[in-house]
Amino acid sequence: MSIIQFPTEMKWGVATASYQIEGAVNEDGRGLSIWDTFSHTPGKVLNGDNGDIACDSYHRYEEDIALLKDLGVDVYRFSIAWPRIYPQGTGDVNEKGLAFYHKFVDTLLENGIEPICTLYHWDLPQALQDEGGWNNRSTIDAFVEYAETMFREFKGKINYWITLNEPWCTSFLSNYLGVHAPGYNDLQLAVNVSHHLLLAHGRAVQKFRELNIEGEIGYAPNTTWIDPYSNKTEDIQACQREIGWYIEWFMDPVFKGKYPEFLVEWFKNKGVKLPINEGDLEVIKQPIDFIGINYYSGHVGRYKEGEGLFHLEMIDLGYERTDIDWPIYPDGFYHVLTHITERYGKVPIYITENGSCYNEEPVHGRVKDNNRIKYLQQHLTSLHRAIQSGVNIKGYISWSLMDNFEWAEGYSKRFGLVFINFRTLERIKKDSFYWYKKTIENKWFDL
Repeated sequence: MSIIQFPTEMKWGVATASYQIEGAVNEDGRGLSIWDTFSHTPGKVLNGDNGDIACDSYHRYEEDIALLKDLGVDVYRFSIAWPRIYPQGTGDVNEKGLAFYHKFVDTLLENGIEPICTLYHWDLPQALQDEGGWNNRSTIDAFVEYAETMFREFKGKINYWITLNEPWCTSFLSNYLGVHAPGYNDLQLAVNVSHHLLLAHGRAVQKFRELNIEGEIGYAPNTTWIDPYSNKTEDIQACQREIGWYIEWFMDPVFKGKYPEFLVEWFKNKGVKLPINEGDLEVIKQPIDFIGINYYSGHVGRYKEGEGLFHLEMIDLGYERTDIDWPIYPDGFYHVLTHITERYGKVPIYITENGSCYNEEPVHGRVKDNNRIKYLQQHLTSLHRAIQSGVNIKGYISWSLMDNFEWAEGYSKRFGLVFINFRTLERIKKDSFYWYKKTIENKWFDL
């Protein structure tokens, strides 16, 4: 038996996102988001599902915070719905929206749980999308206005801020691959959006510093790792391009003040131009207090002419897969974390998302999700390896507290430690909930 022991000062938590759990989309002055529009467009979301009710956490937040209290978390990562604060994206503040989040944050604090707030987890106000969305630089101004409102309102209550969640998804998955809202297939548009998102991040950090807000601020890119099938140069470079699309493209500008040249050239050869104005990169390169890392899966790949954007073919070597069909690749988690540390220095890192999709149903009131426990063990062991290798890990936040609206997959995929019956909205703690609770309490587990 091997004991995996974590630092006593490391923070533990779970995460959710507003559109995935809140519901109440037409209540208390909330405006439409792009996900309201997208999910109500036939054919965009599996089974025609939408977030109108989701987990109904807008009304059941006290019940959900009681679950957090029982779980024993130090921190809870949640996101604010921009359209609840600015129904039109800008203009008049919706006081009822602010009041809800004040009640919510106050209840967290009363229960001894530190809030980690994500400002943007994909629910862009539809009114801004109607004006071009993230392709329009005026959306950056609107985001900074919204961020400033949040900073001022919650000064002294929220000490950890995340500007953006998974900018790769907001830009490329949503505007090039078309899988997420708003659902376009335009590489130039996606590159424009990626740059404007980083600008929005940089300007929000500037505003945070300007207002002299106590606390810490960062952002949360999603990552992956692709190991080359062979030591052929073409295989290695194809994998580097894919990894760089997630990591270097969204981290080099923040930490180095420039985009990675190998990807700039690749996009240039695709006829894509970077929409950089004078001073943009200086704005993006604002010192941040931490980086959030989201990691779920990795793969093995090799060069194949014409395969995907980067001529990369994924090779199935028989790895186990979760119920969303993602390979289980915990070694990739270790490689991502050490790669980031080697490239950018010992930047403080919070794991802001890591989890697995398994669709076990309750049997006699119990959800036996042993596969999820195994996934957590494997990835926490990789995290421990990274810590032992000198990576500056500050905390681990599992995705997710509860099953929820899984974007384009609707309600067909379950990532939660708590089972949600989407008909009755009953909450049932899974076996993984109890395993994670014990791990948080002990700060160790055995293999």
